[in-house]
Amino acid sequence: MLWRGRRQSDNVEDDRSDSGGGLGGGLGGSPGQFRVPIGGRAGGGGSIILVILVVLAGWYFGFDPSQILGDGSGGQITDDSGSQDNGGAPANDEMKQFVATVLADTEDTWTGIFKSQGLTYEDPKLVLFSGQVRSACGFASAAAGPFYCPGDHKVYLDMTFFQQLDQQFGASGEFARAYVVAHEVGHHVQNLTGIMGKFNQMRQGMSEADANQLSVRIELQADCFAGVWAHFTQQKGILEQGDIESALNAAKQIGDDTLQKKMQGYVVPESFNHGTSQQRQTWLARGFKSGKLTDCNTMSGPI
Repeated sequence: MLWRGRRQSDNVEDDRSDSGGGLGGGLGGSPGQFRVPIGGRAGGGGSIILVILVVLAGWYFGFDPSQILGDGSGGQITDDSGSQDNGGAPANDEMKQFVATVLADTEDTWTGIFKSQGLTYEDPKLVLFSGQVRSACGFASAAAGPFYCPGDHKVYLDMTFFQQLDQQFGASGEFARAYVVAHEVGHHVQNLTGIMGKFNQMRQGMSEADANQLSVRIELQADCFAGVWAHFTQQKGILEQGDIESALNAAKQIGDDTLQKKMQGYVVPESFNHGTSQQRQTWLARGFKSGKLTDCNTMSGPI
């Protein structure tokens, strides 16, 4: 991905040095948060599998993984030597520059798309945090993965997640990371256009299974919106050979069925709330191929 030398967004808030303190509540029960369903952090070879299992169990059984993985003071996980991986880094580190550049490109793309429809795009903020963070949607730990909070129009990201994406889930490449950011920005687009508000109204009073099915449609649309962004990014000559394939692989690795197979060896379709690997790849590819929002209607018809 040819991102160096391009405009960087001013809408990045670096709170990594401020992150910390005990968690008052888990992300799993907070309404309105949307996130890629992988997260957590571990150092040391023997502990990685255990951490993955605890984190995944937390998503599917409704508890905050940080309550088990954290040490009660900062929510951090230490490696076998006792060193702390807190995600803290210099303010001008390269990964921050990468994220700021990707965010800037989403701003340019969505501003143009909204303008073509007579609308005004409001840039979201992207908050970099380490370990845990407070948002308008409540407290969140890094174990929950990146997420978007409609209450404050902010995307939240602990960048150690990118290491996990590569090392633990086999989804490497800069554009795989860019897809993660673009997916969360896709939720912001849903929020601005009223789709998310309708979703929150519709799921009230639904059974858990029905609410999960509706959530899958919302998540797949965010994948499609990420594909729309990628379509225009390719037109700018930013993408290199293999970039879209790396994003599609990331979509595959974070499918509900793939994650459940890794966690428990079998799948429970009625518990899916983000979509299967095939569905996530399909909708990301659809948005990328057409670049049209009209091709991202996941709310009706088969998915």
